Amino acid sequence: MKEYKMKINGTDYAVTVNEGEDSILEVEVNGTPFKVEMEKAVKKTVEVKKPTATTAAPAVKVNKPAAAGGAGTTVSSPLPGVILEICCKEGDAVKRGQKVMVLEAMKMENVIEATADGTVSAIKVNKGDSVLEGAPLVIIG
Repeated sequence: MKEYKMKINGTDYAVTVNEGEDSILEVEVNGTPFKVEMEKAVKKTVEVKKPTATTAAPAVKVNKPAAAGGAGTTVSSPLPGVILEICCKEGDAVKRGQKVMVLEAMKMENVIEATADGTVSAIKVNKGDSVLEGAPLVIIG
């Protein structure tokens, strides 16, 4: 269960998000319960505690999705926002610093540039997608 205090259009809301199943979440807004259907299935989160001086750090394995072809440079979102424009397509040759996308964040347009020379091997988002900070946008092989 997570609790949030939100202000939407000047109105304060107390929001509680309870565990759900599949793509359904149980949400309570100012004491009124709602069942919210998500576009994607709800993933269970696992809390990882930081080791203290008296406990050993557990081994944590993080699986990252492999880029097409098994290698490449990932261009990630620098902050949360919405994809306004995709300026390349798979197979395009790009140079470091070349504009590959435009991301709207906090009512500002941010140019996302290629971080390396190469060929675009995968585009991980679509125009209009909302992305989080660190989300993979483009793979350059």
